[in-house]
Amino acid sequence: MDDKETLLESKNQRSNGGFKTMAFIIANASLEKAATSGLNANMILYLENEYHIDLVTGVNIINLWTAACSFLPVLGAFLADSAVGRYSMIAFGSIVGLLGTVLLWLTTMIPQARPPVCSNSTAECYSSTTPQLIFLCFTLGLTSLGAGGIRSASMAFGADQFVRRHNKEESLSALDSYFGWYFAASSLATVISLTLIAYIQEHLGWAVGFGLPVMFMLLGAILFFSASSQYVRGNDKSSLITGFFQVIVASYRNRHFSTAYNTNYVYHHKKESALLVPSDKLRFLNKACIVVDPEKSLTANGDVLDSWSLCTVDQVEEFKAVLKVIPLWSTGVLLSVTGSQGSIYLVQTMAMDRHITSSFEIPGASLPVFVVVSAISSIVLYDRVIVPLTSRIMRRPFHLTSKLKMGIGILFSISTMSVFAFIENIRRGKALDQRVTDSSESVTNMSALWLILPFCLGGIADAINSVGQCEFYYSEFPKSMSSIASTLRELSNSAGGLVATSILNIIDRITTQKGKPSWISSNINQGHYDYYYLVIACICAVNMLYYLLCSWAYGPCELVAMNVSPEEDEIGEE
Repeated sequence: MDDKETLLESKNQRSNGGFKTMAFIIANASLEKAATSGLNANMILYLENEYHIDLVTGVNIINLWTAACSFLPVLGAFLADSAVGRYSMIAFGSIVGLLGTVLLWLTTMIPQARPPVCSNSTAECYSSTTPQLIFLCFTLGLTSLGAGGIRSASMAFGADQFVRRHNKEESLSALDSYFGWYFAASSLATVISLTLIAYIQEHLGWAVGFGLPVMFMLLGAILFFSASSQYVRGNDKSSLITGFFQVIVASYRNRHFSTAYNTNYVYHHKKESALLVPSDKLRFLNKACIVVDPEKSLTANGDVLDSWSLCTVDQVEEFKAVLKVIPLWSTGVLLSVTGSQGSIYLVQTMAMDRHITSSFEIPGASLPVFVVVSAISSIVLYDRVIVPLTSRIMRRPFHLTSKLKMGIGILFSISTMSVFAFIENIRRGKALDQRVTDSSESVTNMSALWLILPFCLGGIADAINSVGQCEFYYSEFPKSMSSIASTLRELSNSAGGLVATSILNIIDRITTQKGKPSWISSNINQGHYDYYYLVIACICAVNMLYYLLCSWAYGPCELVAMNVSPEEDEIGEE
């Protein structure tokens, strides 16, 4: 084969894969991202205005839906790697996601799917019926299933298109380019959903506004399936998550073994692995890799007969690495609470003057685009300006450690919620002065552009903390686990949504005692969103102290250098 060839295809599909299929995979993932984010952008207004759902219930529904969209990719990854395969998982997600968006779109056009329009003359306003709510939640569930199927396997399936090459440096360069395009396309999709789709929903109605995500999902599915014959579909391997469960089961089965220091055991390890014995930390897990009777546990070639009774040292150490970072990972969950307040932010935005000119008004759901813009800008500024300039001044290489970045992100989250509270306090004061507290649709004479500042602070907080987390996981985990960082980040977002829902319900229940209006009333002018934001800010402050404690307990970061065999180190190994 020509040495200048940039891609080495599998033996049976030499003409398949590569950059030509990458475009279809990225397009499918990005269009799903744009569709789901576009539906989420104004969903609280749709639930309040069309389904007559109160603010707290609506936020609960949206938070659970968002959490499902973040958690289901983890389950999807498990199934894709250990059972159905990545192509099948993406195909399933594309079809189910399209069905969910179509059914949700139909709720905007079928009168029986929603309660009747409230009558201004008689002041009658009927609540949603149980079947209507069940159908609504069913459609949202289908969209989250679709998101879980596509997001769980798209990035890994795209990487599968770049299989082993003669020139490994060119192979790595191709993957770097792929990941760059993947994240850039995802960011662009988010910007489109927060601007174009949000604007259409607000000015052209829900039928057109929810119809556009349907077109995105349909186009994404068509593009993905159109290249089916060109994809490289590698042999699926055992999932890393499966390996974790195997360690747990094997440890329990071998629980009668002793792991005392003076006990000499033979430990099972991968061939040519540098890890011959497990570490002393969490020694009870070491029982999973103890070889008591080689004749009953191993074949003549040294392979394991039952992976659920005997694991490798590598598997045990990988599982230990995950357990060790859980406390620091949990600090990211509390930080994600600030990003799970999108519906509350939207209600606040809609209560402010959004006019840029006398004839142009910014859609309320578009202001969070500054979260994306500030996140990207902060990363570029740090990498291209701060690091080179500081290194030149200090006359030595400069960079912030991963743990320091995580801490800075949490600090910015405190300032984010504090600024939101300050702006809301001023806005509420103006509303009281203007006596517009009786109507939930009244607009206060205060520009919504003030919210750009906290949105930018929130973007910086999320970007710095996320980058720090990814760097931390990559440096602390064994090399075989470098891809798990994105999964852990998705998990923290999912858990953050659930925590945010719990906090919302607790505050609503406490503040409505003795017949008082809730702090997070559907009528923002009668509520106290500023107090609610301050509570979140205090939680972020406690999270900062918790992070400092976890960081101290974890100790210094050490780059985990694990030697792997050449076969394991190749990209796209079959």
